[in-house]
Amino acid sequence: MNLEIKQKILQKIKDYDRIFLFRHVRNDGDCVGSTKGMKELLKASFPEKEIYLIDQGTSAYLEFMGPEDAPVEEALYADALGIVLDTASEARISNANYKLCKELIKIDHHIPLENYGDLQWVEEDRSSCCELVVDFYETFRDELVLNSTAATHLYTGMVTDTGRFKYSGLCGNTMRAAGTLLDAGVNTDLLYARLYLEAYEYLKFKAYIYDKMQMTENGVAYLFVDKAMQEKFNLTLEQASACVGTMDSIRGCISWAVFIENGDAEGSIRVRLRSRFVHINTIAEKYRGGGHACASGATVYSLEEMQALLQDTDALVKEYKQTHEDWL
Repeated sequence: MNLEIKQKILQKIKDYDRIFLFRHVRNDGDCVGSTKGMKELLKASFPEKEIYLIDQGTSAYLEFMGPEDAPVEEALYADALGIVLDTASEARISNANYKLCKELIKIDHHIPLENYGDLQWVEEDRSSCCELVVDFYETFRDELVLNSTAATHLYTGMVTDTGRFKYSGLCGNTMRAAGTLLDAGVNTDLLYARLYLEAYEYLKFKAYIYDKMQMTENGVAYLFVDKAMQEKFNLTLEQASACVGTMDSIRGCISWAVFIENGDAEGSIRVRLRSRFVHINTIAEKYRGGGHACASGATVYSLEEMQALLQDTDALVKEYKQTHEDWL
């Protein structure tokens, strides 16, 4: 699939002596894993090239994946190739210097919101951007080198973006890609300990979630994590966002959301919206966001907007349940 575009990407990589990698703001396991994995893949395959990954830093739970490169002079971007991974729109690219690159490549698996870059490889049916990077390696495995470091970064992204291989979007290719990475030497015991062991205080917060979460009339579970709650449990924004995963197993509930108060001057509230079966990305797009069919993000600016988003989601869930018999 998309062999021609992959061949063009490989040729561009060969053509340039200097390459910069970019990802999205508010990073997650997939954008960090795909950029770090691609960097290690290119370093091992083309040791003579300069490969840079310059970002504002990773989320706290991903710090074990190592630091980013130090900033360099802007002049170095001018004759370089830029590769943006896991980022649907230009506004979400975390390092604005991507604009300085001579040519730009987009590799992504989100529903396309806009076209950018000189070359674009987008497959929205893929489980993660890391899966695309593995596909790239497998297509040209006679020319590329996959070491255990690259494999671990890519496996981290696949594991986190698929919810440990349980979300929709999985197929045989996903599991075969995971097998390729495991064969390259991923230490899954150590990786899962780093990703999923939780502090005692955070477990207390999860218990609090179950006490405070609410449900709309037609089965949309939701929680508002205001600044007081964040301070009470000493939560980072990433930890507050991650609690959306605690509401994914409620019988009769096929959509769930968490609203995180950012505490900024604009009064913005970060939204993490998830679903089973029903596609909620259109709701996210209505409220300044987007993403995948069943996993999206958005931003609202008042409690009234938060309620409006919930009402829209509740109406969508109601319609789905009325027209489908297989929603459990």
